[in-house]
Amino acid sequence: MKNQLPEITPEDSETWAAELSKVHRLPQPEEPPSAPIYIEEVTPTISYKNIPNIYQLSYLHVGDLSNMDGQTARRMKRCEYKIEATLDLHGKTENLAYESVFKFIKQSYLHNKRCVLIITGKGQNHNPDDDIFTEKGKLKERTPVWLNSEQLRPLILGFIHPTPNLGGTGALYILLRRKKSVR
Repeated sequence: MKNQLPEITPEDSETWAAELSKVHRLPQPEEPPSAPIYIEEVTPTISYKNIPNIYQLSYLHVGDLSNMDGQTARRMKRCEYKIEATLDLHGKTENLAYESVFKFIKQSYLHNKRCVLIITGKGQNHNPDDDIFTEKGKLKERTPVWLNSEQLRPLILGFIHPTPNLGGTGALYILLRRKKSVR
């Protein structure tokens, strides 16, 4: 038995014609655009609470020891200062790492620590499904920016990548300013 469509009655035709009379064509542009318009959707990956203002603060670069006297700079380059606290960012999300760095530097300064180490990792371990344009080493790249924020920059004398036995380019060896005592 074949599926047969029901027969259309004259009443159905009149109802259909009445419904179609209510339909109006939408206004069309005179000419179509010459090229498709793409609107890029931007989604921030992190909300920076205090982005450093580079016009108000002197921006520290990794390895810039110009704020130090010669003896301090030599000791810093040789990593002769004893590391008093370490923060490892491996496995942390960018937001959590951001908060951890701020808390760590402030607490270290308040507890009169002079030299601290932040391990950012080198960013080489990645998902094999990622393409070649996938960003790697976000924390390694962003931690120096965070250290230059308005809140942390005044606490830091300088920072470098330490010797390979301390993490090399996957870490930051940071010399904090001495805490000024209130008299």
